Amino acid sequence: MTDTANLGLPCIEGSQAQKHVTHNEALRILDTLVQLAVKDRDLTAPPGSPVEGDRYIVKSGATGVWAGRVNEIAAWQDGVWQISAPRVGWLAYVIDEGALLAWNGSAWVDAIAALTSLNNMTLLGVGTTADATNPFSAKLNNVLFTAKTVAEGGDGHLRTKLSKESAVKTLSFLFQDNYSGRAEIGLTGDDDFHFKVSPDGSAWHEGIVIDRATGAVTFPNTTIAGGRELLTANRTYYVRGDGADTNNGLSNSADGAFKTIAKAVSVVAGLDLSVFGVTIQLGAAGTYAGFVVSAPFVGGPGSFVQLQGDTGAPGSYVISSQITVQNNAGLLVKGVKFVSSDNGLNASAGATVTINGAVEFGATTSNHIYCQQQARVLINAAYSITGSAAYHIQCRDGGFVFAAGLIITISGTLSFTYVTAYNCGIAQLNSNTYAGSYTVTGSRYSANVNGCILVLGAGATYLPGNSSGSTASGGQYS
Repeated sequence: MTDTANLGLPCIEGSQAQKHVTHNEALRILDTLVQLAVKDRDLTAPPGSPVEGDRYIVKSGATGVWAGRVNEIAAWQDGVWQISAPRVGWLAYVIDEGALLAWNGSAWVDAIAALTSLNNMTLLGVGTTADATNPFSAKLNNVLFTAKTVAEGGDGHLRTKLSKESAVKTLSFLFQDNYSGRAEIGLTGDDDFHFKVSPDGSAWHEGIVIDRATGAVTFPNTTIAGGRELLTANRTYYVRGDGADTNNGLSNSADGAFKTIAKAVSVVAGLDLSVFGVTIQLGAAGTYAGFVVSAPFVGGPGSFVQLQGDTGAPGSYVISSQITVQNNAGLLVKGVKFVSSDNGLNASAGATVTINGAVEFGATTSNHIYCQQQARVLINAAYSITGSAAYHIQCRDGGFVFAAGLIITISGTLSFTYVTAYNCGIAQLNSNTYAGSYTVTGSRYSANVNGCILVLGAGATYLPGNSSGSTASGGQYS
């Protein structure tokens, strides 16, 4: 072997004279090629006054002693140009460009761009220094991602994929002002898609939430003119005597609850319930003003709105004036006491009121229950009567009251006509048990002008009262 395989270093023969000449030539080649850093790669002629050790990559079109040596390494050594041909994989640092090049067999190319695989790096900084908190960091002004075309072997699409460990984790883009958060989008703490903003990086406000299951969009802090918030789950609004109607009603506290039921009803009237329900929960024992539900709540099958006190102590949650439900609206009621200088409960014009938990009827001037104009009152739970009225139940003009198979507890000495049905009003009251210690002064029933009271043969003395009932003008008691 006369030269080494990789760097072309001359070898000393065993019987060679002047071995030092061959040895020094090899050292010069090593000095040229090891830790290769060239001053320039853009010269087509040797510089006029080279310095010992200067190295260059010869440019195409070179003249003089560099002629025909394009892309080779020219080093000024001992007053002559030492020229070496590169091998595939050699690296050269170009000083005037600050570029690291690699020889690929036909050209000097960007060494980093030539890499086809770079795996398991722990830190990567682009224009800045990465650290353990931000192991991939970039400091730059523009970023471009572009799809690999079909002609290049791709499919022309571009999709960025981000994945988190579990639903309770966060996967998001955080937008900052001088490293203080101002906006965030992503899966923040669950799998719904959230849009948030912050004035200071500490307090955050939801702007938009997209439900992962239905795609429904909600605007937690926005009231849209002409639009409705679409519920994606059941919701509870709280009402307390120490609340305020300027609150949002979503927590059972003085600074969270509404003050009036009317405010809660107004807020619910602005929602689209979808298939969900809203409970208006009286958050503390006390006395609350009545209210009007003047139109149906917006929602689909299965949706509902319910007023709820405490079914274990309904007498502690007093509604002190009439509840009116009308115009085909619907309402569920339980756990409250009705007291009023008018009617306790007034259902009219096609409305439906369902009492689905214990309630108490206290003193009212007119009716405990007034049902008219094709409205319905459906009582599906045991209840109590503790106050007097003109009528306990009055149904008229096609109104229908159903209260059958119940235990109805009456207390004290009271006065009222128990039930009157007038002008095609219907009351179905069969199979009830009237319990408690009481005296009721008044007629048991009155059915007039085709009104109908259904007791299914229970008899004329079945209903509470101390005087006989009556029928007239086609009225029926049977």
